[in-house]
Amino acid sequence: MVVILASSSPRRKELLARIIPEFDCQAADIDESIRKGQTPIDYVQEMAERKAFVIHQKNPNALIIACDTIVALEHEIFGKPKDRKAAYTMLKKLSGCTHQVLTSVVIRKGSEKTSFLSTSEVTFFPLSEKELVHYLATDEYKDKAGAYGIQGAGALLVKSIQGDYYSIMGLPIAQLSRKLTHYES
Repeated sequence: MVVILASSSPRRKELLARIIPEFDCQAADIDESIRKGQTPIDYVQEMAERKAFVIHQKNPNALIIACDTIVALEHEIFGKPKDRKAAYTMLKKLSGCTHQVLTSVVIRKGSEKTSFLSTSEVTFFPLSEKELVHYLATDEYKDKAGAYGIQGAGALLVKSIQGDYYSIMGLPIAQLSRKLTHYES
């Protein structure tokens, strides 16, 4: 069976390789605009669904794994920052606060589809200007929801987590592995 990860994320590739030895990767080109009034849960689930749909259209016989991860603070959605200034603004808002990291996963094979949502809470230390500038200088914020990567230097910003560490990285592999048993031939 052909398995396709609907992502170009190196972190997701690394994580999926822990549970599936062989798979292909295809990034889904979708509009990731946030609609006015859209809740974080609705948004993250819609993005994963869209990614699965686009890749399924091109590969109708493959098993598709699509996901999306966002950071949410008091109903505000933090996606990937467009530049350093946007990253600074996000991190400043997250400083000293507890936020949610939502990862939505869609598994699709033909007309059959399974989806689930993993929600974790991350609390940041209060961040000094020096810490913010130092972290931003690493460029690690690029291509990361909420402008940080918990698996890298971003770990130094984190006071505590509650939930699935791998979900915060972008792919809740324990939950995914259990869901995939349904699709084994």
